[in-house]
Amino acid sequence: MHVGSKGWYVEKLKEQGVRYIEGRKIEKFKTHILANLLDEKENS
Repeated sequence: MHVGSKGWYVEKLKEQGVRYIEGRKIEKFKTHILANLLDEKENS
């Protein structure tokens, strides 16, 4: 899996315990949304 790919972001978010956003699986969201969410989680 390539760093920065959608799958990479999904994997990193799942490592942090995030599996759903607003009741929807994170796999349904586009890459830029996942990137922003991961950035927020890491900076919190």
